[in-house]
Amino acid sequence: MQTLQIERLDPAPRTAAPPPVPAETDVVVIGGGIAGVTTALFLAEAGVRVVLCEKGVIAGEQSSRNWGWVRQMGRDPREMPLSVESLALWHDIDRRFGIDTGFRETGITYVSRTASEIAQSQGWAEQARAGGLRSHLLDGPALARHLPGIATGRYSLGLWTEDDGRAEPWRAVPQMARAAIRLGATILETCAVRGIETAGGALSAVVTERGTIRCTRAVVAGGVWSRLFLGNLGLDFPQLKIIGSVTRVEGPGAVPAMPVGGGDFAFRQRLDGGWSIALRNANIAPITPDSFRLLRDFLPTLVTSWRELSLRLNGQFVTELAMPRRWALDGATPFERIRTLDPVPHEGHLSKGFENLKRAFPAFASARRTHSWAGMIDATPDAIPAIGAIDRVPGLHICSGFSGHGFGIGPGAGRLMSEILRGVTPCVDPAPFRFDRFRTTAARAA
Repeated sequence: MQTLQIERLDPAPRTAAPPPVPAETDVVVIGGGIAGVTTALFLAEAGVRVVLCEKGVIAGEQSSRNWGWVRQMGRDPREMPLSVESLALWHDIDRRFGIDTGFRETGITYVSRTASEIAQSQGWAEQARAGGLRSHLLDGPALARHLPGIATGRYSLGLWTEDDGRAEPWRAVPQMARAAIRLGATILETCAVRGIETAGGALSAVVTERGTIRCTRAVVAGGVWSRLFLGNLGLDFPQLKIIGSVTRVEGPGAVPAMPVGGGDFAFRQRLDGGWSIALRNANIAPITPDSFRLLRDFLPTLVTSWRELSLRLNGQFVTELAMPRRWALDGATPFERIRTLDPVPHEGHLSKGFENLKRAFPAFASARRTHSWAGMIDATPDAIPAIGAIDRVPGLHICSGFSGHGFGIGPGAGRLMSEILRGVTPCVDPAPFRFDRFRTTAARAA
């Protein structure tokens, strides 16, 4: 079964030398996922000189491997304003920058079968009303009319948000990167950042494998790599890796065009003629050395969310145990040795999700699977990203830890990060996303 390919930033054969590394700039963004690319995009739009360095290719990891949902409902209340801001940007981003992210306003519906699922949807509906979202609860008959083809009588409640939607992960972020380049940003692929230099305690330069870039501000937007990078600076960012698996199917009968999620399945239509499907509320949590180092930080999450995580001890433990946690800046680093994380999809989750989906929507019984892939999700203890300054190193910032929400809220996060860097009034209150809110980072900052 094949793995889907992402749209490359430069689809032409690479016969010419890569662009030179600028000697100096205003801001360096470290990481070419959606958070880093949108930060660079909004900085470039505002006329700020920005260089983005990506160790592999743009959107090579989770930013091209996610479900492609763009949603507001079901968010943590602290994240809701950023979700609303981000959705507004998704609605306008293609027109604003002359690109094609594949965004479509389709609405998204969650369907509930068990008592706990129904209670959760009802709670989300109250939260949505308080936040001014266009969300609606649908009872059994209304749900059947709303989602033609759903198994009759299997689901008794639906939660529909009208203006949520979907986009194409394999296309969206490279398109945003091209727009940033047109606006003046420099984007360097296969250019790992090894670390930073400081002067008087403040950031003064970023050191890459291809040279040093003088700057006064930098953003760590490295996804699952952010903890390792910051650790070399003596900064302990509590972040663990989670593996999410997705499969593509084609050939079902008549099914809804909007993304739909139940307690044990999820699907969305794709622009390439297929459907991305997954086992909802189920991910693999590899046991690694950091699992023990960060046990106190993540224990509350494990207690409340243990049903959604399957702990696995595999080769990743040995790989990370052998990986250097400290390095000099004049030699190769882990970011050059491993350009792209490409985890193996969990076949058990994919098969189960597909079988559950066929019970929920019998028209999928005629579908066939064509591709499977997996991505590494960067998770924080409270499942909320860190966006803002790292006070211990003036000039250093972070935009990471999106916990599986990064694609949907990425544009809002990039805009917020760019506004913090520019010192203008932020689009949303950044306080919930401060770096020092965690037990680990607060203790180190004290």
